[in-house]
Amino acid sequence: MEIEEKIRKAYEESIRVKEQFFRENISLIKEVAEIIAKSLNEGGKILIFGNGGSATDASHIAAEFVNRFKRERPGLPAIALNTDMAVLTAIANDYDYSEIFAKQIKALGECGDIVIGISTSGSSRNVIKAIEVAKKRGLKSIAFTSKKGEKLISKVDYALAVPSEDTPRIQETHITLGHILCELVEDILFEIPASKKKIRQ
Repeated sequence: MEIEEKIRKAYEESIRVKEQFFRENISLIKEVAEIIAKSLNEGGKILIFGNGGSATDASHIAAEFVNRFKRERPGLPAIALNTDMAVLTAIANDYDYSEIFAKQIKALGECGDIVIGISTSGSSRNVIKAIEVAKKRGLKSIAFTSKKGEKLISKVDYALAVPSEDTPRIQETHITLGHILCELVEDILFEIPASKKKIRQ
């Protein structure tokens, strides 16, 4: 296959997967944005986590909430649980790698918080165990996954499953989804009347 054709095939497939995913999930994405905004407005925080490329996506999304996305506004509390190497390696060494996110949720999660588990396969044991802990603690849970992620989908309150089995296409859709949620949450929180806001200025 010619290089130009490979490029064309990749971007056309990326566009196709994104178009199908967002067309099928517009209402759910709106609902998830509203749930996240409600949690933040009431003093909650977002705990995000994943492995490999999904870990990087978790860090990226957390940064957009904490710093800013498209608006000048106060920072919003979001923590990527895959960023502290001392914590990750301590838990993996003393217990098991499958506990690296679950133990952090036990330590940091509070009722009213939101957890977002990112797994392209939907079968990452450490992500699933963290979601199970979150459910027991009364935290709302969201999955960024794929159509093959039945194990994870069955555990969460809100499943955003990309209609693909191709990891690059799934990850490309996940980061677009993260950007859209950041934008929607900013709009919800910073367009409502100031008297109703609880976000610290």
